[in-house]
Amino acid sequence: MFSENGHAATAEEAGMAELRGIYILWYREVLRLRRDRPRLIASLGTPLLFLIVFGFGLSRPMGTLVAGVNFTQFLFPGLLGMTVLMSALMSGMSVVWEREMGFLREVLVSPLSRRAVVLGKALGGSTIAIFQGAVLLILAPFLAVKIPLLSLLWLLLLLFLIAFALSSLGVLIASRTYTMEGFQVIMNLVLMPLIFLSGIFFPLTELPGWLSVVVTINPITYGVDAIRRIMLGSGVPSVAWFQHPVTLAQDILVIGLLTLIVTGLAIWSFSRQE
Repeated sequence: MFSENGHAATAEEAGMAELRGIYILWYREVLRLRRDRPRLIASLGTPLLFLIVFGFGLSRPMGTLVAGVNFTQFLFPGLLGMTVLMSALMSGMSVVWEREMGFLREVLVSPLSRRAVVLGKALGGSTIAIFQGAVLLILAPFLAVKIPLLSLLWLLLLLFLIAFALSSLGVLIASRTYTMEGFQVIMNLVLMPLIFLSGIFFPLTELPGWLSVVVTINPITYGVDAIRRIMLGSGVPSVAWFQHPVTLAQDILVIGLLTLIVTGLAIWSFSRQE
């Protein structure tokens, strides 16, 4: 990489150029959301539908799960996690679209490193997912879900970590997908198991043996569990390892490991793109 005066760029100049590249890719993703407001409204439609149909419809039959927590309150953190999950994973769609339009090739042949491309895309996708999740949080007071300010800050940091991991996963899948139709098919295959086998809609206690194993393997389970613990307290039913409830720190550790693994794989996959 060379500086403007033609001399070889220093490590500091190269680092600043890479940061600018990450910022531009991030801003491009955010700008796309600003120009596509119906997308924001549509993304909130699914969690609101589940909240109305399942939350209010099953709240009375399900009763109180733990002291002071009804089924609607139990479901709400899971739907928050689902909103972040869907938005973050679908952010990979922009990679496929840019490949079809030819923009991605221009980015890949630029001096910008493949690592910067992945980080810029993942940061953009996670920012959009966090924004959509924050909009859904407006409903918390109406459901009698009280979140102290400090807990809210921890919740937003956790949501960002989850969103970044899933955005990186979306970019990883998109890096090996060459049509919008193919990407959408793969996303449906990935999204459905992640959503329905993560404890979003049901407590994680007293599950059949095989289902308990599948839920424990699903890494999104730990993200949903951590969100629920921060919003509702540690008394809610939790995922368990060998009949021992997982702690909040262990939930965050699993999500952190997932972030490192999928981000590394996404960078590796992009480094092999021609």
